[in-house]
Amino acid sequence: MTITEGQGRTYGHAELSGLMSLMTGDEKHGPAATSTLDVLWVLHDRVLRVGPGSTEDPERDRFLLSKGHGPMAYYAVLAAKGFVPVRWLPGFGAYDSPLGYHPDRVLVPGVEISSGSLGHGLPIAVGEVLGLRAQGLTGPAVWVLLGDAELDEGSNHEAIAFAGATGLERLHAVVVDNASASHRLPGGIAARFEVAGWSAVSVDGRDHEALYGAFTAPHPGRPHVVVARVEDKNS
Repeated sequence: MTITEGQGRTYGHAELSGLMSLMTGDEKHGPAATSTLDVLWVLHDRVLRVGPGSTEDPERDRFLLSKGHGPMAYYAVLAAKGFVPVRWLPGFGAYDSPLGYHPDRVLVPGVEISSGSLGHGLPIAVGEVLGLRAQGLTGPAVWVLLGDAELDEGSNHEAIAFAGATGLERLHAVVVDNASASHRLPGGIAARFEVAGWSAVSVDGRDHEALYGAFTAPHPGRPHVVVARVEDKNS
C-alpha cells in the first residue's frame, strides 16, 4: 500500500530510508530511530485505523510513540502516509520547524502525545483506554511503542500490572528490543508481561509478515504486547 501526496508522488517502504536521510543534525539518536522503522511502517501501513483525514475522528485508533527520542523514522512514516508534507523533513530540528527532536502533538498532525521522557507512554495509553471506555468508545485500539530500556522505569511496571489485572483488551504495546536496557534478561521482556496477565508474542522486528501476524493475533480479554527484536544498539 502507498499513499499519494501532492502531484501524484507516491511513497512506499523502500523509500523510507531516503526520506529519513533528509533529516540531519547532531541530535539524531540514529539507533533509536532506525530500530523502530519497520514496526512503524507495518503499523501505519496495515494495522492502524487512522489516516490524514481522520486524526480527529473519535473512532480512530490511537498510536502513542513513547520512544520519543530520535523520531526521524516516525516523521518519515508520517510523511510517506500523507500526515505531514515531505518538504518539512529537511528542516528537522531547526528553530522554526514543527519537527523537533521530540514529537509535539500541537505541531505535528497525527501525533497523539508529546513524548521523549521515557516511561510516560504506557501509563498514558492505559489512561487513554480507560477514557475511551468511559465515553462508550469500545472500538478504537490504543497502541504504544516503547524501547526496551524504558522498561527500567517504575511507571511502566505499574502500568503493566494494572492493565493485565483489569483486562484492558484494547491496549496494545510494542517493545522494540535493541539490547539497550541496563538490566536485561534475554527473553525476559515477554515473560514480564505474560506473568502480569498480558498476551505476548516475540518476533523478528525486521520481518514485516511476522510483525503483521503478531500485531493482529487475537487476545480476548487481555492486553497484548509484541516484542520486536532488532540488531543490538552497539553492534
